[in-house]
Amino acid sequence: MELIGDDMIFEEILSRLPAKVVCRFKCVSKQWCYELSTPKFVFIHTRRVGNSIQKKLLSLKENSIVVDDIVSGNLEVDTSKTVNFPYDVHPSFLSIICSFNGLILVCIKRNHNEHNKLVLWNPTTKRFKLISDDYFIRYFGRHNDTGGMYLDEDNDLKVLHINCYWDVATARVYSRRHDSWRKLNFLNGTQLASNFYSWSSGIYSGKTIYFIVSNYWIPPGERNIVAYDVISESFSLLRFPERIEVNP
Repeated sequence: MELIGDDMIFEEILSRLPAKVVCRFKCVSKQWCYELSTPKFVFIHTRRVGNSIQKKLLSLKENSIVVDDIVSGNLEVDTSKTVNFPYDVHPSFLSIICSFNGLILVCIKRNHNEHNKLVLWNPTTKRFKLISDDYFIRYFGRHNDTGGMYLDEDNDLKVLHINCYWDVATARVYSRRHDSWRKLNFLNGTQLASNFYSWSSGIYSGKTIYFIVSNYWIPPGERNIVAYDVISESFSLLRFPERIEVNP
């Protein structure tokens, strides 16, 4: 009988298993722990899990954090599980900025005399990483900070964060590989950083992260689409469709 090579075991078999099962296999040996933690395996596993029909829905309740199963777009009944956040923080002080391939970007909102914290968190594996720096002493809120995540051409996980404060929009990108932030050039000549505007979470599609920016004050009903090209690391402003026709 022909022996199965390591590449076949890790890339074709184990990469198709749920994250919790993969974590258990890390206990087999030091070699397996190393192989299952490499960026290559993480990339392959993330892509395959992302194509699965089974998804997870994480919700911040009044006093708890709950995860439900979603299969083929339908919420499964009686699957709710309570999970613990890695920091001892009440859910009311947490804000989910975005999610990507099982990772969640969470902002811990502190009092005015404390720094806010930005945390990358995988609720399935319970792994997390604090990625905020001194910049996060600034104020953050539900309507005036947002972001998105993506893998660049070198499979480096990037975190885009946009903060609107005192009518100034600041865009920064974090590299997980280099564990550092860089400031990006944002759109000039727009009023999108005003308190009149509310930003949606980023939606990643086709090498672009899209944000819906809505003005509910003056003039009411104005909506814009801000697009971030992950290749050129540049922003553009798109017209929002005046009318969307949906075929029955």
